[in-house]
Amino acid sequence: MNIEYSRIGLKVGLEIHQQLDTASKLFCSCNPQLFKGEPVTTFLRRLRPTQSELGQIDSAALFEFQKGVKILYEATSETACLVEMDEEPPHDLNQEAVETALVVALMIKAKPVDEIHVMRKTVIDGSNTTGFQRTCVVALGGEININEKKVPIQHVSLEEDAARKMKEEDQIIRYRIDRLGIPLIEVATSPVIHSPQEAKEVALTIGRLLRATRKVKRGLGTIRQDLNISIRDGALIEIKGVQKLDLVALIVENEVQRQLDLIKIRDELKEREVKARDIKEEFVDVTTIFKQTKCKVIQKALEQNKRVLAVKLPKFAGFLKRELAPGMRLGAEMAEIAHFWGRVGGIFHTDELPAYGITANEIHELAQSVSKAPLDSVVFVADTLENSNNALEAVVQRAREAINGVPEETRAANLDGTTRYMRPRPGAARMYPETDIPPIHLKNEYLRKLRDHLPEMPEQKMRRMKKEYALNLKLAKQILDSEYSDIFEIIAKETKVSPTIIAVTLTETLKALRREGTNTEKISSEQLRELFSLIDSVKTTKEAIPEIVTWLSKHEGATATRAVEVLELEMISQKELERMIDDLLEQNRTIMKERGKGAFGLLMGNVMKKVRGRAKAEVVTRILKKRLKEIIT
Repeated sequence: MNIEYSRIGLKVGLEIHQQLDTASKLFCSCNPQLFKGEPVTTFLRRLRPTQSELGQIDSAALFEFQKGVKILYEATSETACLVEMDEEPPHDLNQEAVETALVVALMIKAKPVDEIHVMRKTVIDGSNTTGFQRTCVVALGGEININEKKVPIQHVSLEEDAARKMKEEDQIIRYRIDRLGIPLIEVATSPVIHSPQEAKEVALTIGRLLRATRKVKRGLGTIRQDLNISIRDGALIEIKGVQKLDLVALIVENEVQRQLDLIKIRDELKEREVKARDIKEEFVDVTTIFKQTKCKVIQKALEQNKRVLAVKLPKFAGFLKRELAPGMRLGAEMAEIAHFWGRVGGIFHTDELPAYGITANEIHELAQSVSKAPLDSVVFVADTLENSNNALEAVVQRAREAINGVPEETRAANLDGTTRYMRPRPGAARMYPETDIPPIHLKNEYLRKLRDHLPEMPEQKMRRMKKEYALNLKLAKQILDSEYSDIFEIIAKETKVSPTIIAVTLTETLKALRREGTNTEKISSEQLRELFSLIDSVKTTKEAIPEIVTWLSKHEGATATRAVEVLELEMISQKELERMIDDLLEQNRTIMKERGKGAFGLLMGNVMKKVRGRAKAEVVTRILKKRLKEIIT
């Protein structure tokens, strides 16, 4: 669907969060790395919302509390201490992280604050043991240029990363606190982005600036992009946790489509003369209808003495199955909200029935029980009475919101470019001062020194790489936008391997391997340096790179040398190569007589398949052409 984004008033603001590669965490001296294996320590907590200084409670915090879950934290002494466990006050701000944030601020011409004050932001979803996240503004203002357009920067901030969720089991959520406290830099733009492609370009430009500091971590999960998206007649939607740059434009497109279709549903409900007061919290116990059901979900619930409750949504027939955007439906949104508020596994609705083992006769009896009219829809759930009531209350509320259009909310990004309901949007009552950390006064002399030694800007670096390494514009952009620009230069300087081959490997080859399922995130910079050193010393060839990288991704910590040995990818001697080619030619004399020089392509492919990267393609080409010419003539 072609959308004129300027006509619908699209506005997008970006918040880019990037982990910094510092020697320690933001408020303690712990190692800022993730640990693997089993935790040494666990402890259980339940977090509660608190009132602000004005006596207000943040709606998002209250929402998380009402879910009634408990948090089980996992830790090891190597990556966490009493600070992360909230058993000891935080230490002073990490000066290395502060300096990196200031460098970024100065690169975009932002104005550093006079004093850095740490604030507490209420977060009780379990991702922080304290019930809040520590954050501080480092600089205000600034701008970046995108296609001759100035995009204002609202602020550059520092904050602590959250604990990482491991799994959910009933009313217990497991979090691992190794990531908690890793320094995050946040760069937030004004909402002046007016198209999906422009959003992607802005994210790309900010990413380049952050990488230019050479102080950021690389790999999946080290950078997260939050998007604030609105359209005319829609609502401001906050989308959290976009991990891949390639998804930014797609998520904006899908959110715009979702809002446009919710507006259409609003208009059609208005035509049906549906009012919010028509949607009543009148829940009917329909358990007896499903006593003999073939639906396995309901069967299991009934075996556990749970109940089936239903609610009628007047004149909503057809809307719950309506696709709002690819992979997103109104019924699915109701199910997500019911899951969070009612802790139910999901919902059933008559727009999608009969199905799932539920028969037409059961639907007929259900319709009679709730006095369903032809234009009505019925939603029902199977769970405990408390959970079912909470879930259907959430469904009724979401139906009422649909009558008004698009509700403001926070949504989470999925890996396929869709989004899901996460929580209500937070209010202004969630921020208050941190009293355990002294402010940092920024002296003009210190800022002047930083300004005099700023890193090379991305545009300058691109021009230099094109000239210094003879890269074409496409490759220079690809390597600059990748996570490998620094290691590219290191390898290009310490080996005689063609810079073009290095750049292609670090961008196109690794990208192709990722598409095939290879976890290239596990390949370290040191392994890449060793791999190209082996190629430089003619111990293996560039043709062997995909096989070596794939093996290394499955054998974490192994060396490239070991990969070459195990895979038997050592270079073969020219004498052995000539013998292999002669044997192959002898086996294919008939083909050579029939095709003449036209047999070269087939023979070349067969030789390269047999040598498996243990010989350079140019050497094979030279020998094969010579032998083929001798035989034909």
